[in-house]
Amino acid sequence: MKKSLIIYIALFALVIVLIMIVDANKPKPIDWRPSYKTEEKIPLGLYVLDKEAKSIFKDSKLKKFSVTPYEYITPLYDYDLDDYTEKGTFINIDESSKIDPESAEELLYFAEYGSTVFLSMKDFPKVILDSLKIETSYRYSNDSLKLTLADKTKNIDKLYYSEGVGFTYFDKLDTLNTLILGYQRLDKKKDVNFIKVPYGNGTFILHTQPAAFTNFHLLKNNHYHYAEQVLSYLPQGNMYWYSKSLINDQLEGSALRYFLKQPAFKAVYRLGLLCLFIFIFFNARRKQRIVHDIPPVKNTTIDFTKTIGNLYYQEKNHHTIIQKKIIYFLEHIRTVYLIDTSTLNNEFVEKLHQKTGKSLEDIEKAVSLIKRHRNSFESSEADVIQINKAIEKLIL
Repeated sequence: MKKSLIIYIALFALVIVLIMIVDANKPKPIDWRPSYKTEEKIPLGLYVLDKEAKSIFKDSKLKKFSVTPYEYITPLYDYDLDDYTEKGTFINIDESSKIDPESAEELLYFAEYGSTVFLSMKDFPKVILDSLKIETSYRYSNDSLKLTLADKTKNIDKLYYSEGVGFTYFDKLDTLNTLILGYQRLDKKKDVNFIKVPYGNGTFILHTQPAAFTNFHLLKNNHYHYAEQVLSYLPQGNMYWYSKSLINDQLEGSALRYFLKQPAFKAVYRLGLLCLFIFIFFNARRKQRIVHDIPPVKNTTIDFTKTIGNLYYQEKNHHTIIQKKIIYFLEHIRTVYLIDTSTLNNEFVEKLHQKTGKSLEDIEKAVSLIKRHRNSFESSEADVIQINKAIEKLIL
């Protein structure tokens, strides 16, 4: 191994070690991604809620699933009974709706037959809002929100939320059928953010502040009381908790993807690629030499032949031109077709015909002209043209 390459490798290893030491000693930045994944312990994950779910729903049977609601709920329907074999409460807590249109339709049927659907998110499936005659709106602000419940006996003072909150609220409601359960206060504005709407024999419970159920707020002061009070409106029984993040983890759970999520490894990985590119670039510039184009060797035989031919033609030495032409033709026959040319008889004509596929008439004419001009001592320009045409017909 070259000494320079060893130096490059040593320097690269030293840089990696230094980066890892610096990264290990610096405080890690807080990840504020609104993941809402039950496996993540970041502020806006649902790890704490997942661990406390059994105690929160202690009188209920909790079932988690990651397939679409349509795939999970449809098999529960019995066409013979014209009813669902299982009923309960569907739960989905997420930053925004990841419920596909087919699943949203199935949730409407599920509620219509006597179940409860609880959705806590900043936007809701349009088909559900239209069916419930509800419209949402937004207010944009950097201030904190105060979350309260309509039942004043359940309220706790000074519950202000800022981290991860949204500003969605219910703008238009079917006031005859909708029960308001809670509000959010922004400055002096009081907006509805928590409602209960009957649908068929069941109920929809909609909530616009999913951040209230995240790790950060469940561990901050007494914020967990608000989450408990909201979930207390859910009826006891079967609980079907839908988390789309479980699917994403299965699809994206490769080893490399996990390592790239680690800041230190990601930095070293990128630096390694950069160093490798620089190393290849500079080594290629040092070692690569300009390769000049080498023109192919020029065939001067044809030019020479043309020059000699023009010389004989200008001197009007037609007989010599014919003799040279005959010599070249017979040499070509011997070299290419391996036919003896010492005797130009019928046997020669037949062999040449068989090997070249040329007509017997053309071959016999050329042989006749060759015999005639071999024994003559003078030739004209017309003779040159005549024998040239006869020979050119036979040369492939």
